[in-house]
Amino acid sequence: MSTITDLEVLDIRFPTSRDLDGSDAMNPDPDYSAAYVIIRTDDTDGLTGHGLTFTIGRGTEVVVAAVRALAPLVVGRSTDELFPAMGAFWRSLVGDSQLRWIGPEKGAIHLATAAVVNAVWDLRAKRAGKPLWELLTTMTPAEVVELVDFRYLTDALTPDEALTILQELAPTREARVDELLRDGYPAYTTSVGWLGYSDEKIRLLCQEALADGWTRFKMKVGADVDDDQRRIQIVREEIGPEMMLAVDANQRWDVGQAIDWMARLAPFDPYWIEEPTSPDDILGHAAIARAVAPIRVATGEHVHNRVMFKQLFQADAIGVCQIDACRLGGVNEVVAVLLLAAKFGVPVCPHAGGVGLCELVQHLAAFDYVAVSGRLDGRMIEYVDHLHEHFVSPVIMRGGQYVLPSAPGYGAEMWPESLRRFSYPNGPEWAGAQAPSAAAGAAAAGGEAPAGVAVGETPAGVAVGVEQAAKGAAEHAAEDHLRR
Repeated sequence: MSTITDLEVLDIRFPTSRDLDGSDAMNPDPDYSAAYVIIRTDDTDGLTGHGLTFTIGRGTEVVVAAVRALAPLVVGRSTDELFPAMGAFWRSLVGDSQLRWIGPEKGAIHLATAAVVNAVWDLRAKRAGKPLWELLTTMTPAEVVELVDFRYLTDALTPDEALTILQELAPTREARVDELLRDGYPAYTTSVGWLGYSDEKIRLLCQEALADGWTRFKMKVGADVDDDQRRIQIVREEIGPEMMLAVDANQRWDVGQAIDWMARLAPFDPYWIEEPTSPDDILGHAAIARAVAPIRVATGEHVHNRVMFKQLFQADAIGVCQIDACRLGGVNEVVAVLLLAAKFGVPVCPHAGGVGLCELVQHLAAFDYVAVSGRLDGRMIEYVDHLHEHFVSPVIMRGGQYVLPSAPGYGAEMWPESLRRFSYPNGPEWAGAQAPSAAAGAAAAGGEAPAGVAVGETPAGVAVGVEQAAKGAAEHAAEDHLRR
């Protein structure tokens, strides 16, 4: 018997605002951050569960406090009882009679729930010796259905309907696993089009992305329509008319403004408009979708629970469902939304523009294809080329495709050195003058740089570890494919 003995939460922040990485019309200066959870047990295997929820700087401390409020609901529980009943575990977290009042199932408490739930799933997958996608795809349809809280959903999706969706694809799961191992999962890149980038940088990044095999792109819009027309023309000139190009307004517009703005961008053939207005405005999304068709409306990264997604589907308000591994309440609620999307025939393209999100959502997209939707048409995962070096099992990209992860767990675990260096507010990166690096910070304060760390340099242990992890993951995937 194994008991959870400790739940630690850290405030981790990366100073991405210094180079405007991640900048958009609503969030011009984000510092990509995470409320980072580590779960420990008394088991002699020494395995730990790691989970996170994505934030962008200020406010992370609020989510950290919410995680600490949830800790008494987790510490002391037996994993032998918890792992076989993850649905009941999820309902116990979101259903606490007092904590629920500050949600319910939304806001900081729900972000905290995601971090905790994701950490428990990471531990469960590690115990099983499987990457999360494989753990999920080897569960029976009935076991998957047990994960979902169907309260508030049965007018759109019943447990029996969910079971039928899963049972229909169960006999052919293995063929789709082999396909993903061989070809990878389709992706698009957002790294070429952050709002704060210069025209010259956008051109260079487009050229580099094309050389690396990318065929699907996204850019940020929403601050100035004339500027957006100029920037989207630059991207089209570089990538050509045949490549997929989506645009993302990050909730900047009112409904009428979104419709008018997209009329100005329509000649450049955008595939979708992402987050055109408030994520809570179901009917507004529906009105925009009708007006801008055949341009699709996409949203999801700020859709805070399965009930909101249910209404978006029922209102025919979105043509692309962008699940977020950390905005929803962790793996269990993501499974609920995947099943809803399959019922309504809406393709799922996970949001991954944040620290650790690429590492997480690749598992969820693979599970969707193998066990839930069985389709890849119109489906792709976002990719941003930021901060992967801080993860023990970073994503591996090949020719614009995600290589299926093979390391046991959910992929959220960061290197200890990264956790130490970017811990807020006392980590070396943030202490004192908040300089661009730990070394520069020390120099600005009149001290010496930490041993072995030069200004702007990634710690050697982190860099070497990433190289080893990527090599090991690729070799493991190849061996696994041969065994199949």
